Amino acid sequence: MPGKMVTIDGNAAATHVAYAFSEVAAIYPITPSSNMGENADEWASQGRKNLFGRPVQVAEMQSEAGAAGAVHGSLSAGALTTTFTASQGLLLMIPNMYKIAGEMIPTVFHVSARSLACQSLSIFGDHSDVMSVRNTGFALTAAASIQETMDLALVAHLSTLKSQIPFLAFFDGFRTSHEVQKVEEISYEAMESLMEPEYIERFRSRAMRPENPFLKVGAQNPDVYFQGRETVNKYYTALPAIVQEYMDKVAKVTGRQYHLFDYYGAPDADRILIAMGSACDTIEETVDYLNKKGAKVGIRGPFGNGFPLDTLKGKDILFVAGGIGLFPLRSLINYVMDMRGDFGEVNTLFGCRSPQERLFIGQLAEWDQSKDMCFLETVDRVPDDEWKGNVGVITTLFPKISFDPKKTYAIVVGPPIMYRFVIAECLKKGLADDHIIMSLERRMKCGVGKCGHCQINGLYCCQEG
Repeated sequence: MPGKMVTIDGNAAATHVAYAFSEVAAIYPITPSSNMGENADEWASQGRKNLFGRPVQVAEMQSEAGAAGAVHGSLSAGALTTTFTASQGLLLMIPNMYKIAGEMIPTVFHVSARSLACQSLSIFGDHSDVMSVRNTGFALTAAASIQETMDLALVAHLSTLKSQIPFLAFFDGFRTSHEVQKVEEISYEAMESLMEPEYIERFRSRAMRPENPFLKVGAQNPDVYFQGRETVNKYYTALPAIVQEYMDKVAKVTGRQYHLFDYYGAPDADRILIAMGSACDTIEETVDYLNKKGAKVGIRGPFGNGFPLDTLKGKDILFVAGGIGLFPLRSLINYVMDMRGDFGEVNTLFGCRSPQERLFIGQLAEWDQSKDMCFLETVDRVPDDEWKGNVGVITTLFPKISFDPKKTYAIVVGPPIMYRFVIAECLKKGLADDHIIMSLERRMKCGVGKCGHCQINGLYCCQEG
């Protein structure tokens, strides 16, 4: 569904979506995010309506801390609320961000990322502000361009309503916030078609009001407090699949497909750049130029050594992915499918906790129908009767496949506890130790052999692979 072409900057792109999904905006200006609040205030004064048919109520506070407090209070009262900020302004919002995330209240903060004032003030860009709030419980999305700023803002607003986890949608200050480009505007009609009223009603039903009194702020001792912190884990586990679901839905409306992690470049790259934000556009142009000159460069994750493609060529492959372990393994599976003639038989096993936590559902369906691989999946438990597939841990799939252990390499990526049992099954099937390849990236922090978090018996996973 092609939209109207408009010439705008990144701040306007973010405000366009934020205004549509919000009833209240609590603002305080700080460079380079000020234009977002100014846009919202101007549109409200002109009577522009949101998706609910009303102008947004805009309140300018006396500081970013006040804006965050107003956002928290407005959300608690049942009004969909947003704010816009950057740099030190975002840091002043941290206390309320912990409360909003802890109470599982859906919202989206739009941030034009900017350097923090350290030895001096700088109004220009890095990600030191947004990286400082990763522990608050907010989910983060990073946009690389003005078009992505609008598209991913829509993904964030839809995802927060379903997941009940607050989002911070950021893009680079000045480099994206003030760059002017011609982009395709997502119409209110298109956004409304993706909005699911039941999640808005769920949000409003939790609002504080006289006819529905409840205790909001209590004091808890450690025995109860830490149990409460653990209760949210399942919501965060389900979040990646929810975000990808809305990326897919937005793609059907806009024609622009996004993934949680996207690879760009040569499929057999020997040099990799890992990046997010506005640098990606420049890097993609550089990758194209270098690849035309005979280099093999790409942008991707994860850290550490890549998979040994030369060793795998001509061999049968067994992929075993558990939960979010499918993210780093998916690019290799797609590569093998693209270069199908270079490999022997392919078996792919995927397992996750529940049907709701399945990732890349569209691609799973393609793999299931593919004649080029044997694909099996399972879930640990089924909360309802909708799932018709296998139920049980991933090792329950091993009896259903057969392979020649002398010709087969197993590639295993998943939670650490899965490795123990999957490796035991591989050994039982006759695979040699050196035919089992695992990813240990979950242990990494710095990825460059400095922090020591990934050290095992004197070896660094990020360097030794």
